[in-house]
Amino acid sequence: MTPDLSTPAGWLPVVFMALMGLAMLAYVILDGYDLGVGILLRRAPDAEKDIMIASIGPFWDANETWLVLGVGILLVAFPMAHGLILTSLYLPVTLMLFGLILRGVAFDFRVKARDHHKPWWNRAFYAGSLLATLSQGGMLGYYIVGFEPRWESGLFALFTAFALTAGYALLGATWLIMKTEGELQARAVRWARGSLWLTAAGVAAISIVTPLVSAEIFAKWFSLPNALLLAPIPLMTLALFGVIQRSLAHMPASHERWCWVPFACTVGIFILAFHGLAYSLFPYLVVHRLTVWQAASAPESLLIMFVGVCIVLPTIIGYTVYAYRVFWGKARALSYY
Repeated sequence: MTPDLSTPAGWLPVVFMALMGLAMLAYVILDGYDLGVGILLRRAPDAEKDIMIASIGPFWDANETWLVLGVGILLVAFPMAHGLILTSLYLPVTLMLFGLILRGVAFDFRVKARDHHKPWWNRAFYAGSLLATLSQGGMLGYYIVGFEPRWESGLFALFTAFALTAGYALLGATWLIMKTEGELQARAVRWARGSLWLTAAGVAAISIVTPLVSAEIFAKWFSLPNALLLAPIPLMTLALFGVIQRSLAHMPASHERWCWVPFACTVGIFILAFHGLAYSLFPYLVVHRLTVWQAASAPESLLIMFVGVCIVLPTIIGYTVYAYRVFWGKARALSYY
């Protein structure tokens, strides 16, 4: 039963769910591209690795702030859901944190290590990026199917792990197209072409499986007039994939002015996919187990936290925008001299 949305007990949980969704979407897009660059690092020659790292260097710490914010909101605003979700995802969460720690250590040590140690730190940065991405993809797949302990759920989670890896690689490659020049940019175009259609397969699979999870979600998408009203979402997604393919066919040298288009379209695809998933699952935080109102903290606690979020969120947005504005433009090789 839906509470009265005119009361704090009704609207505050919805607001916090929207804020948590915003934080997680920002994390997936922003940390997604720098995880993607890390995944692609192994495929680049040594001469180009420093430029790839330099392209994400000013941003990657700030990007991970959104993960902290999203998980923090889940913990304090929805403690019941936090316990259930993290208990079900204990192993992939542990692996993700290990991957993020490994890439963080490697990021700092690779620029200070002796020449014969540097390749090992490059491999560690790649391994940490890949492990974190696979873990996040597995968590997404397992979450969509409601943590059902069946072999089909495990198989789907494995597929989403590889599909999200392709999606992050596409984000990373299109970021490099926008931030680099010359041979590295041309190489990034080839990487983007290679990951484009696996990303499309992942989006399609999630779009097909999610309505099959329950009759309620199926009815949301395929009953009339919902099916007609929601048709623009898959059509726009398909159109964005087409634009990416067409723009990559003319990259990089002939259309340097439009090198931002593949990245912008990839971001658009992630936003549309997230929008569709959020529409499918609402009002559940865990499918058919916990709604936002069942999982929420007391309204009095949420109201106090809401004041804090109103202060913290603009600050995070502000320094993120400032960092991207200051360090915008083409990346150059790292230099500490």
